[in-house]
Amino acid sequence: MTTKLPPCPCGSGDYASCCGRCHDGVPAADAETLMRSRYSAYVLKLETYLLATWHPGTRPAALDLAANHTKWLGLEVKKHLPESAGRATVEFVARYKIGGRAGRLHEVSRFVRENDRWFYVDGEFVG
Repeated sequence: MTTKLPPCPCGSGDYASCCGRCHDGVPAADAETLMRSRYSAYVLKLETYLLATWHPGTRPAALDLAANHTKWLGLEVKKHLPESAGRATVEFVARYKIGGRAGRLHEVSRFVRENDRWFYVDGEFVG
């Protein structure tokens, strides 16, 4: 009998071998992997991880995810564009519900690599 592992919130396989690795401290291999792990961290309300992977120059003091009632429904990565060895952008659409109302977050996020780790810098909404 095979035990089925829980799926990853980002939609790329099982949690343990996908975003769970990053959440356990393994550095993301690229900006897309970091973006996927950050999406999963929002789903799982892992505020400490989100703040640790946010660039110090743009990071907020807190996120207060416990008070956030967003239900994340799915992620679609549209494009991952490495710009150089230390910069990349990732375009994605994340679907969600708040109070029964469905929505979409379409963003192009900027990432930088410093000291062998990728960090989210900021994003620009599309549409």
